[in-house]
Amino acid sequence: MDAVRAKIFSKFSREITVAAKLGGGDPNFNPRLRAAISAARGESMPNDKIDHAVKKGVGGADGANYEQLTYEGYGPGGVALLVETLSDNKNRTAAEIRAVFAKFNGSLGAPGSVAWMFKKKALFMVSGAGEDAVLEATLDAGPDDLRPAADGQVELIAAPEKFDALEQALKAAGLTVSAGKLTFIPDNSVSIADPGAARALLTLIEKLEDHDDVQNVHANYDLPEEILNQINRLAATP
Repeated sequence: MDAVRAKIFSKFSREITVAAKLGGGDPNFNPRLRAAISAARGESMPNDKIDHAVKKGVGGADGANYEQLTYEGYGPGGVALLVETLSDNKNRTAAEIRAVFAKFNGSLGAPGSVAWMFKKKALFMVSGAGEDAVLEATLDAGPDDLRPAADGQVELIAAPEKFDALEQALKAAGLTVSAGKLTFIPDNSVSIADPGAARALLTLIEKLEDHDDVQNVHANYDLPEEILNQINRLAATP
């Protein structure tokens, strides 16, 4: 568990550092930094580590030179994958990401091959409130979509420039935000009906997410509940 937490904190540190470098170290005027800090705190990342990552970004501590790189490709079942990375050695990262795709039944594509299938969005997960309450609180801020999510939460999606307005509206209404971030959401989904392909896809995504330089993996798959249940039964079989 300590190793897992260390890897999670490392990914947050990179995102916070780059966000601070690009938009300044004050989260009040830097939505990307504010979202990164909020997500890090949601995973109980210590404040001193957060502060250190911010200082790195603005040049107050060990200089950081991370480069944002995005890789595109396909996984089993024809699922589109958009892989966001932060790297201090793009040649190494490119070779290693290519190797993961090749080893785990994926196909790395050229730039632009799948990015057009995704749109950057502001996404909030709200807990402890119904859809009507969330809609009433955010209607003036102009959400694009609002729908039920797992564990009784409500998922709120909007244009990225509305992140601040939505965050403030939710806060003013006293609603609990369990997650808030800028992310990529696919325009359409590919349904996976074969358990073998689904299991191979999830393995590929897991291996990509395990890579130290990978920050996020976005995919346009839809996994029916019965297929997920079959995968779980297979995984539980000795």
